[in-house]
Amino acid sequence: MYNIHELYRGTLIIGCRFICVFAVLINKVSLQETVHREAVIGGSVLLPCSSTEHDQKLQDIDVSWRHNDSEIVYDIVKGEDFVVDQDPRYKNRVETFPLEYERGNFSIKLNNLNYTDAGEYSCLITPSNEQKNVVLIIKGA
Repeated sequence: MYNIHELYRGTLIIGCRFICVFAVLINKVSLQETVHREAVIGGSVLLPCSSTEHDQKLQDIDVSWRHNDSEIVYDIVKGEDFVVDQDPRYKNRVETFPLEYERGNFSIKLNNLNYTDAGEYSCLITPSNEQKNVVLIIKGA
């Protein structure tokens, strides 16, 4: 038979484990952000993406920009622009800001917008596993 002290201690341990797991989950969720942007056909839009981890070396960082979780918009590999696998729809339409990479800014500018550019863009920064999401709404000119 359990006495009251053993039951209390067991409840306390379970409670502490729950709080620890919950704190870890909150930390992971907080690494994801979503912003909304509106732009017009034929115009341009800045899609923001910045890292909060400033203790990483640029050569250790990879950044993947995706549209609707599949189309490769732009990649930055080991701090260098990498467009070999870029979806043809984005060729010569994406501007980056390499001088900003050292500051953790991996934002891109998408030019010559059309209706098919609407949707969700995600920027995944590794190894810190930060994800920034941008919902883009395209309006007529």
